[in-house]
Amino acid sequence: MKTVLSSLYAGNLMYYSVLAKSSKVYIDGFENFQKQSYRNRCVISSPNGPLKLIIPIIRISKNIVKDVKIDNHQNWRKIHWKSLESSYRSSPYFEFYEEEFKPLYLEKKIEYLLDFNNQINLVLLRCLNMETEISFSDSYIEKGGAINDFRDIIHPSTKPTETVKKMKYSQVFQESQDFIYNLSIFDLLFNLGPLAKQLLDS
Repeated sequence: MKTVLSSLYAGNLMYYSVLAKSSKVYIDGFENFQKQSYRNRCVISSPNGPLKLIIPIIRISKNIVKDVKIDNHQNWRKIHWKSLESSYRSSPYFEFYEEEFKPLYLEKKIEYLLDFNNQINLVLLRCLNMETEISFSDSYIEKGGAINDFRDIIHPSTKPTETVKKMKYSQVFQESQDFIYNLSIFDLLFNLGPLAKQLLDS
């Protein structure tokens, strides 16, 4: 059965749990871009609680994901990297992985959101030691039929599933904050390092 996902920016634990349990997934670049979704934002843990990192985009008339351009006139790359640094510098594995991600924020200037999300995802899959095959659709994948469709399920309005609720681990600010469920995969990776995939597989 075909597993279908949206292109997300450093997706959450639900997203990567699906990737961990799938040998192959299809990313639909022909779906409509949805505002207030994870397609151009992720949520990390900060000293002040959950923090949204939002990639600014250039509005276009046809909001098909593959055509969405990043607004690189804004200084979002440096802001996002500084936020990741300040939030995770004291985590066990940030220094181990930072050189994998830093060039994507401070050296490369990728034009399209789909391409940036893919670059981040490829690095994350490598760091997680996941061999999931990623394919991009050449047209919109119709809903229904024999597919596992997570495009509308993995959304900020969706409450954590029971599977996600079981994914508890040590977070950087756990002494001053309650545990935050379903954050960006960044949080799990920087806190658990090589053990992150084991939790996703459970």
